[in-house]
Amino acid sequence: MKRWQKLLVLLLALVLLSQVPFAYRRYKLGRLHAAIQQLNASRVTPANSGKFVEYKGVAHVHSALGGHSPGTFEEIIAAAKANDLNFVLLTEHTAQLYNTADLTLKGDYVGVLFINGNEVNPSGADRLLLFPGIESTPPPASAASGAEQGNSLESIVTQGRGARGLSFVAYPQEFSGWNRTAYDGIEVYNLYTNARQINPVVMFFDVLWSYRSYPDLLFANFYRRPNENLQLWDRQLGTTSRRLVAIGGNDAHANVGLSLNDSSGRTLFGLKLDPYERSFRLLRLHVLLPNGASLNRETLIAAIAAGHCFIGFDLFGDSSGFSFTATNGSEEKIQGDEITLASEVKLSIKTPVVSRIVLLKDGIAIRNESGASAKDYTVTERGVYRVEVYLPQLPRPGGAEPWIISNPIYVR
Repeated sequence: MKRWQKLLVLLLALVLLSQVPFAYRRYKLGRLHAAIQQLNASRVTPANSGKFVEYKGVAHVHSALGGHSPGTFEEIIAAAKANDLNFVLLTEHTAQLYNTADLTLKGDYVGVLFINGNEVNPSGADRLLLFPGIESTPPPASAASGAEQGNSLESIVTQGRGARGLSFVAYPQEFSGWNRTAYDGIEVYNLYTNARQINPVVMFFDVLWSYRSYPDLLFANFYRRPNENLQLWDRQLGTTSRRLVAIGGNDAHANVGLSLNDSSGRTLFGLKLDPYERSFRLLRLHVLLPNGASLNRETLIAAIAAGHCFIGFDLFGDSSGFSFTATNGSEEKIQGDEITLASEVKLSIKTPVVSRIVLLKDGIAIRNESGASAKDYTVTERGVYRVEVYLPQLPRPGGAEPWIISNPIYVR
């Protein structure tokens, strides 16, 4: 064999050897897919008291209207309908020449409720999500630069959310205004922020090996518990008497991928890694409304403001039916509520499948039990109690990360 032929064989062997890890990652995704299918087949929705009705949707969604996204209203509506969502919280970037919150989707479309929110940048790195957005006044003069620098955090929020709106800290790891009171909660998980940790070379080969068979599960390869953001949330809860609501953000732009277009802009060939329909399957916000209440802008915002909601990473299994309640013998409360500590409070947790339930007090895990779909805990100390649920029966990379993150119950 000639020298160049030997080198060619060696090069080919090295190339094949380099693909072994990606072939193995594809094999693991196949195992995870089968386990998720089995998990969903075994789920049983826990019986509830009938006092609340659960609705599911997504938060932090952008369209082409606010820039940074090619996504159309039609694509967003179709994706929401395909995922059987009840609501979508839009967060259009502001613009200098027109009012994006006024022009975006709002109201009911094919049975899905749309809230016309904004993502605003009032002070450098500080970003807030407003629901509803700034729809009744002109946008700030500097909005075209992406930063509403001429306005204080409080004035931007007051202008946007009004008396019946909400504001959430976006990208909390970059936020500096913690001493303010101009926010109602924190986006503790952001899909885009998580995705920034991806090694592009690794993702390229993962796409080659796994995209065709398991496009949704590519998310599982980089999904991680948002440790820093959860610590920031727990810290703020521990230093204030205010209740702070946690939400998860899809930060959906539908702008990751490759395409070949003709001169008219028509796509001849394209591969989109984050279409809305896929993003809406990965992460959802589940909201509890009082039984008998109609789902509309006012009732949805009121329920989220009360913390009557939880974050579900529904790619790993439908989290609908999760409940976290408390009773002190004379009153019963749900996540987001305050309850008075007399002598003791019983916390009750129910999940639709057998899981690992972690109960945290003031950010510290005090109970960690596997193999249960219902647990009761009696507590005798005041504090902020919240729940994380895991699915250890799923193989890695799914089983080691949270499936559900609840809002707290405040034992006062």
